[in-house]
Amino acid sequence: MTDPLAEVVRLLQPDTSFSKLVLAAGAWAVHRLDEGLPFYCAVLEGSCSLSIAGREPVTLNAGDFVLVPAAYDFVTSSVELPPPGVEPEIVEMSPGVFRIGCPDDPPDVRMLVGHCIFGSDNANLLVSLLPRLVHVRGENRLMTLVELVNGETRADRPGREVVLARLLEVLLIEALRSTTGPASVPGLLRGLCDDRLAAALREMHGRPDKDWSVVDLAKAAALSRSTFFDRFRREVGVSPMEYLLDWRMALAKDLLRRERLGVAQVAERVGYSSASTFSVAFSRHVGIPPAYYARNAL
Repeated sequence: MTDPLAEVVRLLQPDTSFSKLVLAAGAWAVHRLDEGLPFYCAVLEGSCSLSIAGREPVTLNAGDFVLVPAAYDFVTSSVELPPPGVEPEIVEMSPGVFRIGCPDDPPDVRMLVGHCIFGSDNANLLVSLLPRLVHVRGENRLMTLVELVNGETRADRPGREVVLARLLEVLLIEALRSTTGPASVPGLLRGLCDDRLAAALREMHGRPDKDWSVVDLAKAAALSRSTFFDRFRREVGVSPMEYLLDWRMALAKDLLRRERLGVAQVAERVGYSSASTFSVAFSRHVGIPPAYYARNAL
């Protein structure tokens, strides 16, 4: 059976940018301005604070894991903030191990932090299906995975890149599925929490080549057309056909770029009756014709 969450993570093509162990003491704060890179943090000992622009600060304790799928403006700090304008002392003690804050005090916080990158051209679209902030408490599996990623990042062993890519896929899936529930923001994860909508989502992901209609998808969800449409829009955040179009275009870009299939083959695989119909839809959605996209993606 098709797993929509696993498919989204696979298409994101996660890869490690960097990972490091951070030891902190006293009052400190580090402000970062990033370009939408995914950021993660696992607190091994002690407590710290994470402030993301536009959100209330979050206190992180030992055993907490945080993932920001697209980080732009955020601050990690001690729970008690330092005076304004005071820059923390940051020292690299050994490769990948950093000390922050008061150098004379024993560390009261130990955490693994890192950035990864998404190789997909569809990263913005796919990330929009995920929560802006994933905060998980007390999941030992996640902490183990982060430690494995951290160790593999600094190891120079055969197959390192392949191992890291697989570890990151598992880490992201584990983190995301740990946060599902009715309180989450509208998106793919909330849709998958609804058994009826999950059935329709699995059908769309498993058979993108089918000529789906809202009536067909409502039938797969065992709901009336109007109930299904309203429920899907409320839980996933877009209409069923908007979601289906986004998913088909994400698949099409992947097939053109990575599998290098011809336009006619891709059209058939993602549910279009002809190459010309697909080309019109792709050009309208992506901004360039599929043949041009394929040539420039090689």
